[in-house]
Amino acid sequence: MALFTAGELEVMQVLWDHGALSPPQMQERFPRPIHNATLRSMLLVLLEKGHVTRHKIGRAYVYEARTPQQNTLKKMVRRITDVFCGGSPTALIAQIIQSEKLSADDIKELQRVLKQTGPSTRKGNRR
Repeated sequence: MALFTAGELEVMQVLWDHGALSPPQMQERFPRPIHNATLRSMLLVLLEKGHVTRHKIGRAYVYEARTPQQNTLKKMVRRITDVFCGGSPTALIAQIIQSEKLSADDIKELQRVLKQTGPSTRKGNRR
């Protein structure tokens, strides 16, 4: 399955956050004003790409995310890591730490995740 455009990602976010919705319900929850035709066009593209499913309830179609949010996050992080950090997860994490203001709780959570996950058998910077 192909990655998302920015608009498709907005549609998916609404579906991930709210579950199965009809286009008018999506428009109400959309983060910005969107024309009905534009939304329906994006939904058809997402349907063709296999990212959403739809079924008819009465006279209306209801759309639901088929691609899990966590799977999308993993693919997007991998892509960002490859494109901007030469495939190095360490470089990506270092960039995030340097560019974001982390609270003491954030740092504790990162340390907890590191302890829980443990070291990888991966060699070098690449996956």
